[in-house]
Amino acid sequence: MSDTNPPPIPPAPPEPPYQYVPSPRSGCATAFMVLFGLVLLLPGLCALLFGFGVLSESKTDPSILFLILLGLAVCFAGVMLIRAAIKGR
Repeated sequence: MSDTNPPPIPPAPPEPPYQYVPSPRSGCATAFMVLFGLVLLLPGLCALLFGFGVLSESKTDPSILFLILLGLAVCFAGVMLIRAAIKGR
């Protein structure tokens, strides 16, 4: 009999890199995000109401216009917070 070496064992495939899988957000955090987002929508509603009132006047005060824009910006933040709560990460 001849001495033959067995075929070499192929190397093991490399392991995939570790990927961080975030844990899902709890329902309580989602509910608080939605509730806080709804509270942030109220200044936007007031800004719209005051905005229509200001448009009916002939002369407008610039500080009122700034407050209306600020209320709309806060409302936008509320919409984004509700969107983040519903959509997730």
